[in-house]
Amino acid sequence: MSKEYDLVVLGGGPGGYVAAIRASQLGMNVAVVEKEKLGGTCLHKGCIPTKSLLKSASVYQKLLHAESFGIDSSEATINFSAVQSRKETIVNQLHEGVQALMNKGKIDVFYGHGRILGPSIFSPMPGTISIEHGSNEENTMIVPKNVLIATGSHPISLESLPIDHVYTLTSDDILQLEALPASVTIVGGGVIGVEWASMLADFGVHVTIVEYAKHLLPTMDRDISRAIEQSFKQKGIIIYTESEVKSRTINEADESITLTATTTTEDEQLITSEKVLVSVGRRPNTSHLGIENTSIETTNDYIVTNDYYQTKESHIYAIGDVIGGMELAHVASHEGIVAVEHMANAQPITINKNEVPACVYSNPEIATVGLTEAEARDEGFDVSVGKFPFQANGKALINGDKEGFVKIITDKRTNDLLGVHMIGSNVTELISEASLATFLDATPWEISKSIHPHPSLSEVVGEAALAVENIHIHG
Repeated sequence: MSKEYDLVVLGGGPGGYVAAIRASQLGMNVAVVEKEKLGGTCLHKGCIPTKSLLKSASVYQKLLHAESFGIDSSEATINFSAVQSRKETIVNQLHEGVQALMNKGKIDVFYGHGRILGPSIFSPMPGTISIEHGSNEENTMIVPKNVLIATGSHPISLESLPIDHVYTLTSDDILQLEALPASVTIVGGGVIGVEWASMLADFGVHVTIVEYAKHLLPTMDRDISRAIEQSFKQKGIIIYTESEVKSRTINEADESITLTATTTTEDEQLITSEKVLVSVGRRPNTSHLGIENTSIETTNDYIVTNDYYQTKESHIYAIGDVIGGMELAHVASHEGIVAVEHMANAQPITINKNEVPACVYSNPEIATVGLTEAEARDEGFDVSVGKFPFQANGKALINGDKEGFVKIITDKRTNDLLGVHMIGSNVTELISEASLATFLDATPWEISKSIHPHPSLSEVVGEAALAVENIHIHG
């Protein structure tokens, strides 16, 4: 016999499990169908494990440069198995936490592959979920009033660079390395590529980046991409931009791989390393979901929704990587909340993408919200820009992290905030002030009149706000 629910969520990642919790709070009877582990890619293969490794790399770098703080740490070495063990401990603790949240919300969790059925004996509408547990188990049938698709995405590869999981790796593969390689070539200079380049270089690995676009982080503000490129070159990272991988050669004798890459000017580079990380993007997990049994529309495999994440089937919603957009964990979580509140007629506030912060956890960190300067000008704004460096900030000097700046872009006519862009230590924390200011439609004047504690890194945000009017105090 099938069991009925108010909501069935396909996928237990940060979009799916947050949506399930909010739905439970709203009084819904909820089930989650998860193919692997609750927490999804973010917890097990993305956000959390990579940030744990980045933190270990950062601590190692601090120890290597501890002399500048008057501390002798000449014996600092990397125990990579312990680094990996720490990562797994953090992931496991958080995984247990998500499981506890499901129990607290009385949310049923089914493990297996969920597939949407068309109209059947179970329901006259598409949406009954058939859960495949394995070859030796009978499928479980559950009948929801509403369905939320939150199945995430997976790494993609290049035709010229097939993934073999030995020499050519995805971000999933490289997380499981038992030892650090001497050298890695990273194909793709977006967020994932930049974070891994930063981490591996800080661990002492020789890193090369091959990026197809003109700059690293091509969608970010040009001042940011220019600054991270300069910082990476100082670390010894080799960067090839406007370059495309044409072929690869496996050198089994010395256990290495050589890439042949060409630039837009047809210059050819031969790049040899122990491993290659392919980080050229991700594709939505929309195949084998039974979408063909519904009237749901897709574009390039991404599910089409309205502002409340409703598909063409009004009782079926979709969020996160399967619908494209910013493809960030915190965005998926908020999309899930909007979706279930819409189901419950709770009048949710829709998401404005220009109010969503985005972070890169490299060293130095990057954080941004709103339009880049180029985007603002392209949209016809007459802009004013305020910029202030961390090197003029007392706390940054105390911390030994004076690299970077805060940049604020405003509409010269209305004084409205258009974008805030930061690069430097701890900016992934500082961006929340800019995100709140953007949401509340604050002006640089209001940011500057908010008293920032001294000494603190947050003072740079206030100074950048003053710099919009060229009245900053310490620069």
